[in-house]
Amino acid sequence: MAEKIVEEKKKPEFQLYNSMSKQKEVFRPKEEGKVGMYVCGVTAYDYSHIGHARAYVAFDVLYRYLKYLGYEVVYVRNFTDVDDKIIKRANENGEDPISLSGRFCEEYLKDMDDLQCLPPTHQPRVSDHIDEIKRMISQIISNGCAYAVDGDVYFSIDKFPDYGRLSGQNLDGNRAGERVAVDSRKRNPADFALWKAAKPGEPSWDSPWGPGRPGWHIECSAMSAHYLTHTFDIHGGGMDLIFPHHENEIAQSCAACSESNVTYWLHNGFVTVDDEKMSKSLGNFFTIREVTKLYHPLALRHFLLGMHYRSPVNYSILQIEIASDAVYYIFQTLKDAEDALTEFRGKDEIDDAKASISTKAKNCIKNLHDEILTRMSDDLHTSTILSAALIEALRFINASVETLRKKPQKKKQRQQQQEQQTTVLSLIELEREVKEVLDLLGLLPRLTYSEVLSQLKEKALTRAKLTEDDILHSIEERAQARKNKDYTLSDQIRSDLAVKGIALMDLGKETVWRPCVPVQQANVVDPAQ
Repeated sequence: MAEKIVEEKKKPEFQLYNSMSKQKEVFRPKEEGKVGMYVCGVTAYDYSHIGHARAYVAFDVLYRYLKYLGYEVVYVRNFTDVDDKIIKRANENGEDPISLSGRFCEEYLKDMDDLQCLPPTHQPRVSDHIDEIKRMISQIISNGCAYAVDGDVYFSIDKFPDYGRLSGQNLDGNRAGERVAVDSRKRNPADFALWKAAKPGEPSWDSPWGPGRPGWHIECSAMSAHYLTHTFDIHGGGMDLIFPHHENEIAQSCAACSESNVTYWLHNGFVTVDDEKMSKSLGNFFTIREVTKLYHPLALRHFLLGMHYRSPVNYSILQIEIASDAVYYIFQTLKDAEDALTEFRGKDEIDDAKASISTKAKNCIKNLHDEILTRMSDDLHTSTILSAALIEALRFINASVETLRKKPQKKKQRQQQQEQQTTVLSLIELEREVKEVLDLLGLLPRLTYSEVLSQLKEKALTRAKLTEDDILHSIEERAQARKNKDYTLSDQIRSDLAVKGIALMDLGKETVWRPCVPVQQANVVDPAQ
């Protein structure tokens, strides 16, 4: 029924902000109905941090929306498993570099699964694509854009006049690449390494220039070309990759193949912590694992979707608490709807052809559907959906549930039964539409609502450093205080728990608890505290 309601409005054109043109552009794939997308992945030498979560949740939403629009998407996200940082960490641990990076690749995949990021079509690793990398380097040399020196191979910046068109950087601003030391053997200090000669204690492979390993930038050019050809639709990553990584990618890809072209370059914003850049040196660096130890992964995902993907995200305990509370509200609402509908599902009278959903429900569903298409098609504005249209739909669901809980009066039983039938059908359709929205945003849980709510409560207990028994004891103590008319003690018990993020709710003669945003939350950002 929801489909009939929303099919009337024409879909808006899908627009994405292109970092190359510095403006939003209507998305038109190179091949109708098909999309090729490459996103730069992690350098696997440690657990992934919330900056990684920000990037890959953002591109997961893009992946989901493209599929929602009906595109057949080939999504490639690589692993850098050969790199200076990996080698340094492996040497410190006395571990094989490829083994270390392989271990952290698997840990990363666990984090992505927790955050409900869909698996890409391909997840290539550098160590598995050395032949493709060597072939591309050979082609660049053959085309006169690179040169070998003592087993190293450098890209010649002077051979690529268009260098800097993505970032706006000129050659004077090129610091020879973030991961590349200045070398006096270079023809231009800005030239960057395509191949590094072997050094003791480092992984290496045979090549026409001697044993060695790839430079950082060449891997993405070679692997994107291998899986998507030299021309494809979308290349994405964090804003920190615009220069030098993506700038160098463009140069070497075009040097290898003059027809090389990426139509849309997309970049997500940075993560800050209490308005400061996230940094290990500042002590405000958090891994995904550290955050999800105390907060549900869907709370972290909701938090990340609460800001536009190109905007900076300011992580704070208060903001993640608010996101966690929002997630609890979503699934408690859906569970209440599920419970309320249990006695009505499958009944013949509900399938009566004369039955229809209410006008208010139709409008609510239409507004939600239209808002999804409008906001998502405008460069993926997820934040507005979470803060407006979805909340409106959840409020309507709660109101409908309350209506169903009222028993029909005998004098007006027939009329109220008809109204009840309308409410049931409205609730079923609205619940279906909300679940579709949550699925599109990657927020629809794989578990039951009850199981997710239980997990959210367990995380809240961990943060509060309490047990279920502790809270039940407090509820009993408060009940006794109220019985004794000691309302000061009763209020104090409730307030003490609220400070710890535990809300007591009196439902008739019963008192239950749920997580809440801690009252007077201190400005503390360390999730370990």
